[in-house]
Parts: sequence; structure tokens; C-alpha cells
Amino acid sequence: MSSYRHKRYIGRMCYVMTLVAGSEAAPLETTDLEKLRQAMCAAGASVGPADWLAPGRACDLPFNGITVQAARDATDGILEGLIADCAFQLARGRRKALLVADMESTMIAQEMIDELALLLGIGPQIAEITTRAMAGELAFEDSLRSRVALLKDLPAARLDEVSKKMTLNPGARTLVQTMKAHGAYTALVSGGFTFFTSQIREACGFHEDRANSLIIENGHLTGAVVEPILGREAKQQVLEELATQRGLGNDAVCAVGDGANDLAMLSAAGLGAAYHGKAVVRDATDFHIDHGDLTALLYFQGYRRETFRD
Repeated sequence: MSSYRHKRYIGRMCYVMTLVAGSEAAPLETTDLEKLRQAMCAAGASVGPADWLAPGRACDLPFNGITVQAARDATDGILEGLIADCAFQLARGRRKALLVADMESTMIAQEMIDELALLLGIGPQIAEITTRAMAGELAFEDSLRSRVALLKDLPAARLDEVSKKMTLNPGARTLVQTMKAHGAYTALVSGGFTFFTSQIREACGFHEDRANSLIIENGHLTGAVVEPILGREAKQQVLEELATQRGLGNDAVCAVGDGANDLAMLSAAGLGAAYHGKAVVRDATDFHIDHGDLTALLYFQGYRRETFRD
């Protein structure tokens, strides 16, 4: 089916299931799609023809007749056996006009405060607090204050050294560049520090970045950050502020993060995805990327591989 005809067809269907292979080593098979189709049909759905967004990598199955939850329930057993990420959603409005992304363990592989702690020989001590905060066991704002306090007297010059350890997660730049190329506004919103987010903003091409600022005096960290801290509720506030500025509803927002401090913004977004998320985040969100990279968010929005901008 041509792209034009598929758009007309899917426009007549209420919902769409998007399946994205977790890796090139485990491509999607037509037999997998047929099993999913049969399971949904058995549950009472009318399922349209498969549309490959990328051969072997990503595919849409539009459907009507049952709810999203019923489709999830009907296919859950099959999906558990696949190394793939799956999204169920309304077909209308799936393409988003605003991207709000967390940075650490989402756009990049590292937690930068943990990297700073390694320089002082207190890596395990701070990493334990970070882990508990991201799992939702500690209030993020209090945990950040306590972790930063342990960095007191670290020479500010060492920040440059640590920043060289940052590595983009697969698909990070492609996600930002592709959404920008199609008119979306992109923002990096982090509970980390502006010293690092400014560099990732440039590396990926985000329109802007927001984060916390370390207080530096006489060339050393004071052990404090500028208040108020950008934490869980503040991330949601930034999302809503950016959406309002552009005359958008929250349903036009794609948000992605991994930790408990991302939950509020993920819950507020029309497409709020947990990227290799902590258990508390996966349990509270409908969209998950557990196997693949950040380009899964593009496929979830219906982008075809040939439209990606790398």
C-alpha cells in the first residue's frame, strides 16, 4: 500500500499499534504480525493491513472495534515473546509538536553527578542516593541537595574533565533532528546541571535546555545549587509552559525519561515514554522503550525511516 493510500486508510481507523524491533539482530517477521492480528481479531477488533515504516524494523497495524486496553490484553502474551517495543494509541494526533526530554540515562548514558563523585572517591556513596532517588524512594530535591553537598570543594575545572565522559544514547540526535525538521520544538529538561545540559543541547540540536546550576566560588564547588531546584514537579511545569507558549495542548507533547523525577512530565504528555525506565516509571506509564533506541519514539509517531534526519 502506498504511503498516501495508507494515510487515508489509517485515518478511518481509530487506533494504531506500532511494533518496533529491539535490534537489527532480531528483525520483525510477518508471522509475528499475523499472530498479533489474529489475537486482536479474536478479541473483536477489525485490523487493517500492515504498513512497514522501516522494513524488518518497524510496522503499524491500524485497528478498530476494541479499546486500546483490550488490544493490549489480547496481545500481551505474544509481545512478551518478542524482542520489540510496542505502542498502542489513537491514530489521530500521534505526531507531536513538542519534545521534552530528560538527559541523564535518557539522552546520555551517564549520571553526571555520579561521575563527579568518582573524582572525589565517593562514587558508591552518591550512586546509592542517585539510585534510590530515581527509583522514587527519596524526594528528588532533597536527594540532590545531599549529593551536591558531598561535592563541596571540588575544583570547578574538573567539570570539563568529567564532561568528556558523556556519550549520547543511540538515536538521541536523530530523534531531535527529525522532530525539528518536521516543525516540532525541542527542549532538554534535566534535574542535572546546566554545565552539562548546554553541551548536550548543542550536540543534539535542541532548541533550549533547562537544568540546575551549581554554585561556584573561588574556582570551587560550594556544595550547593541555585534554588529553586528543577525537580519532578518543575519538569511538568516546564512542559506545560512550553506547550502553552506554542498554543498546544499537552496531548501534542512527546516526553521521554527514565527516573521517578520524570513521572509528572511523562504523565502530563500525550506520548510520555519510559526509556529503559526504572520499575516505578514503567508501572506508571503506557509507553515503554525497553529494547530499542530512542528512534522508537519516531516510529511511535508514524515517521518512516526515510524521513529521519541524522
